[in-house]
Amino acid sequence: MSQELRTHSLFLLLFLSHAVLSRRVPNPRQDLHPLLQKMAEEIIDGSYLKALLDLIQFQSSHVWTADLPHRVLAYLNSRNVAFTIPSLQAAMENHLEQRLYEPQKLLEDLRDVDAQQFHTAMRCLLGDKKDRLVLEDIIIDLGEIREQALQSPGVNRSLFLITLERCFQVLNPLECVEILGRILRGSTGSFLQPDITQRLPQNLCEDAFKNLSAVFKDLYDQTSAHSQKALYSWMTGILQMSSNITDDSVSWVSAESLWILGRYMVHLSFEDIMKISPIEIGLFISYDNATKQLDTVYDITPELAQAFLERIGSSNFDMRNTSTIHRLGLLVCFYDDLELLDAAMAQVLLHQMIKCSHLRGFQAGVQKLKADLLDIATENQTLNETLGSLSDAVVGLTCSQLESLSPEAVHSAISTLNQVSGWARSQIILLSAKYLAYDKVLSFYNVSQMGVLVAGVGTQALYGMDRRDLLQTLRSPVSQHMSDLSPAQQQGILSKMIEAEDTASAIVDIQGAFFKEVSLYDLRRQPGFNSTVLKEKELRRSQVNCLAWKYWEVSRSSMPPFLLATLPAHYLASVPASQCVPFLISLGKSQLDSLVLDSHKKNSVLMKVQQCLNDSLADEYAVDVVGNLLCHLPAAIIDHGISPRAWATALHSLRRCPDLGAEQKAVVRLRLLQQHGLPQNWTAETTKDLGPFLVLFSGDELSSVAAKFPDSLQQIASKMTGTLPPKEFLWAVFESVRNSSDESHSYDPSPGCHGVAAASSDDILKLAEANACWTLEDLLCMEEDTFIRNVELLGAVRGFSWPQLMALKEKAIQVWDMPSYWREHQIVSLGRIGLALSESELEQLDLSSIDTVASLSQQTEWSPGQAKTILQGFLEDSGYHIQDLKSFHLVGLGATLCAMNITEIPLIKISEFRVVVARIGTLLCNTAILAEFKRKAEVVFGEPTEWTSSILQELGTIAAGLTKEELRMIDKDLMPYFQPSAVKCLPDEIFKELSAEQIASLGPENAAAVTDAQRRRLSMLQLQSLQRALDGAKTRVWLDAPLSVSPSGTPSSASPPGAPTSWGLWLGCPLLVLVPESLW
Repeated sequence: MSQELRTHSLFLLLFLSHAVLSRRVPNPRQDLHPLLQKMAEEIIDGSYLKALLDLIQFQSSHVWTADLPHRVLAYLNSRNVAFTIPSLQAAMENHLEQRLYEPQKLLEDLRDVDAQQFHTAMRCLLGDKKDRLVLEDIIIDLGEIREQALQSPGVNRSLFLITLERCFQVLNPLECVEILGRILRGSTGSFLQPDITQRLPQNLCEDAFKNLSAVFKDLYDQTSAHSQKALYSWMTGILQMSSNITDDSVSWVSAESLWILGRYMVHLSFEDIMKISPIEIGLFISYDNATKQLDTVYDITPELAQAFLERIGSSNFDMRNTSTIHRLGLLVCFYDDLELLDAAMAQVLLHQMIKCSHLRGFQAGVQKLKADLLDIATENQTLNETLGSLSDAVVGLTCSQLESLSPEAVHSAISTLNQVSGWARSQIILLSAKYLAYDKVLSFYNVSQMGVLVAGVGTQALYGMDRRDLLQTLRSPVSQHMSDLSPAQQQGILSKMIEAEDTASAIVDIQGAFFKEVSLYDLRRQPGFNSTVLKEKELRRSQVNCLAWKYWEVSRSSMPPFLLATLPAHYLASVPASQCVPFLISLGKSQLDSLVLDSHKKNSVLMKVQQCLNDSLADEYAVDVVGNLLCHLPAAIIDHGISPRAWATALHSLRRCPDLGAEQKAVVRLRLLQQHGLPQNWTAETTKDLGPFLVLFSGDELSSVAAKFPDSLQQIASKMTGTLPPKEFLWAVFESVRNSSDESHSYDPSPGCHGVAAASSDDILKLAEANACWTLEDLLCMEEDTFIRNVELLGAVRGFSWPQLMALKEKAIQVWDMPSYWREHQIVSLGRIGLALSESELEQLDLSSIDTVASLSQQTEWSPGQAKTILQGFLEDSGYHIQDLKSFHLVGLGATLCAMNITEIPLIKISEFRVVVARIGTLLCNTAILAEFKRKAEVVFGEPTEWTSSILQELGTIAAGLTKEELRMIDKDLMPYFQPSAVKCLPDEIFKELSAEQIASLGPENAAAVTDAQRRRLSMLQLQSLQRALDGAKTRVWLDAPLSVSPSGTPSSASPPGAPTSWGLWLGCPLLVLVPESLW
């Protein structure tokens, strides 16, 4: 049992132990307060929860005196109950642990407590965070107990249910609503299933109803569409009843009901909205917080928004009045009264429309409205004059329009431009150049004014800044945009910072993600560097296998259960059935794919999970317990093991699974069809709730969804950016968009484009990844303005085929002329389209800027010939020689460095190479190139026999350049510190030279990186060692050196990978590989 659980569960033990230490034996017949007698009887009965509640109640109204523990113990003795301290401890531990891990029984206990005890329990939930029970020198942290309960899977569900069942009969309704809010806000939203409304009270007082409605509004985004509809019905049922309106021709919707509904007003029908009286809608709009309410209607549809606008217009509010427009919230995104609108009012509307990016969908319509307003706002005025008053509509300006701006205009409008989101990279480059052309010198002041536009400052310019100005910049608010900089830009800043004489102080000034780019060389050369600053720095990820062994050897009783999964499979047998629930909870909070990399090992872990579950999830509590493990359960359990009672909660969790297997997807699809029928019969709510699962259905099945709910389908598709959905799903989205778009043919189509309905800007914006469905003719016949406005969107589409990329490249040449005329902002905007450029076309590009080259090197699909051309193009156009390259040049060149001749690598300056070793170590170059980089690394770090764990991690793939003789000499204890990418890059004939001991010491992550070709060259003994490594076998004796810090992690407080873990045990593992061992 964990240390924290003991602390919380042994309060009675501590309380009673005072009697054992006392020399005075109290009279057993001495009177004892009735409440403490009751508590003692409950201890005798084993009702420890009741006893705790009685103790809390007694202490809240009585003065605690030193003789009370003796009286309670005397009372127990007088009842002939021979409690010893160990037996009482064991009984309490077992009982309270069972309640923690069997929340259904906790629910039964709470149903069984009397009214006063229940009142006390609710008061504890309602208490202050720092609430404590102080009994002489014993302190019971009720706030900590409460937080643990609210965060424990299943326990919070029981507290939610019992609060609904009993609280409103015992406590003030306002207090009960506050308790429900605390519980729900800490949940995933799965508690609010559609049937929950049957348990909600119908006769709440007005304030309690308003407060509970506010809770539901706060949880709106976590609530399913079906549950939203059910909660809306509950809310409107009470509102209609309180309105006392029986005439159907008179609307029950009042100003106050709109205020109470808030986000839920989007569920009003069109007819209900149109019946709202002008007086009530006017009164609502006049409320001070009406704008706050209307700012949250993110999922409103154009039809309903137009209905609200019409009703507002029917009131006394002037829709052309600035004050009215300020009150419209997101309704302004659908404003359509543009006739005779003047420029000033257009600017007011544009300023309000900056919030429209929060809408769920309908962005194409918003962009069109902004474009229309932009035209009106700039009538009879130049862009230079109006730039600062156009809000985020400036994002719609083309590059040619931005180029026409004067530096003075950009400088004057910078307070607007620096806050706008949605800029394309090419726009940022142009605007930054215009802004800096005004001041000429790059200083802290002008950089601090740039906001999001700082990403357009060139790498060379950043490197040329004064170090003091850079330091101020890193400490200023503009530093929040530093993550938008390219690796080359970041290295330019870092280079200037590290050039300082006092490198140690410079390192301290480097914050967050920047710190992980500090080279190991610079860290190691600072003997007086204070290692404590590393606690707040971002360090590279290590394996957790070391930490698991450390716990096993040093502090097994407090080992976080999820770490057992990283040890050899037979260690899972140490988990008894009684500990299954804590094991599942702990493992369910982690990411199994990151924790266990070998498929065979993962199967062993999942077998233990299935054993613990008895191959079934009987109810929603079981779903709470398994957490993220649900994503890994085999198809058979999803099909037959998840009961109908648990299915709704399970489905809520399955929506978040990033990568279900083919068999899992098949059974999920089958269960969805069994529950909801064919997609052609689905409702709008079903379509929204099953959004992530639409990719499981065929094109024919999706066609009916596309026809009935095109907007929902397009919104679902827009959330899948960064993924590659199935082709059938993309085709359904494509057909949906094309069927709903206004097909307009060009007035002057290009030859061969007659009758081709080419891609429009609206279509491209809606389609996202489904743009991959355009035909070659559609792309080639695209209007020039459409290509210019959308080239970056098209360049980001992952699914384009080679012929499609070729067509888009031809379009770029048609629009921009030959590549020799292309400018930096145009080359940067190409994205994947650039891959279609031939070597001769790449030779024509102006590659004199490292930022241009850095944008090209972000693509990973260049052929060796293309990469060579880019590298040579930069050297020729910039006038640099290999020996002139700075560290930020090396970073910007990226994968094109792999195209170097092996005779060129020795020419790279050691002083520049050593600070970007880790970056170069991410490249997947051929063996000959890696071998040359390895020789370079020897100059920095010494011979391979002198390398440490941190050096191996820093080198990355460069370590794959070791010769077979050098590899054999690497200490087996260093094998876990090879990076997985380095293991993959080792040639097969060299990898087989590793000894069985070295292979066994690779660790699970590196062993999982071994390729099939490498595996085929291994002997039987080596293969057995590889399997041991995959299984997480111990690679060294951790107890050969004493620990300087005691472990502090516990099962209840320990965190899965990615979260903070016990610092003490991390110090015990040499995993902070960026830090020289001498610092610890």
